[in-house]
Amino acid sequence: MPDDEIVAVYDERGHVVGAAPRTEVYERGLWHASAGVLVRSTDGSRVYVHRRTTTKSVFAGMHDVLAGGVVDTGEDPRQTASRELAEELGVVADVTGDPVVGRWTGRSGAATVRCHLFAYEVRHDGPMHHQPSEIADGWWWSDVEVLTHLDDPAWPFVPDTRVIVSALLQVGGQRY
Repeated sequence: MPDDEIVAVYDERGHVVGAAPRTEVYERGLWHASAGVLVRSTDGSRVYVHRRTTTKSVFAGMHDVLAGGVVDTGEDPRQTASRELAEELGVVADVTGDPVVGRWTGRSGAATVRCHLFAYEVRHDGPMHHQPSEIADGWWWSDVEVLTHLDDPAWPFVPDTRVIVSALLQVGGQRY
């Protein structure tokens, strides 16, 4: 079961301090890390947006611009980002560059979530091959379209990505 995978446990400062099953990390509100990849079209004009399945253990049915997941034990965030990009969207690409980093504390259902965030960007025009258990739907939007939807409080968007999304999007060639 995916929820029983062993993930890296971090301290509040962002250092790996151990490992635990994912269910325990969520039940106890332990610090962990997630890594994701924003897929931008090769011309830079569009961002791939997707909707998570309703069966996901956290943020079910919400929208996101990052293909990503938790950092497993023994992985660094870049490895996680590459693995998740291939698993969720079927995109095999070199994840390079410095990540946008942040951290988020909040809730998903009854669980307290404490997470260090690492976001990368790749250029790719498709095709995308959604992992059926993770991605329900996906489409391309301009950065402006994404930002417009983010301003709508009724649009269900993954809250941890919301913390760092402004550093990933650009309008008129400028980062937002």
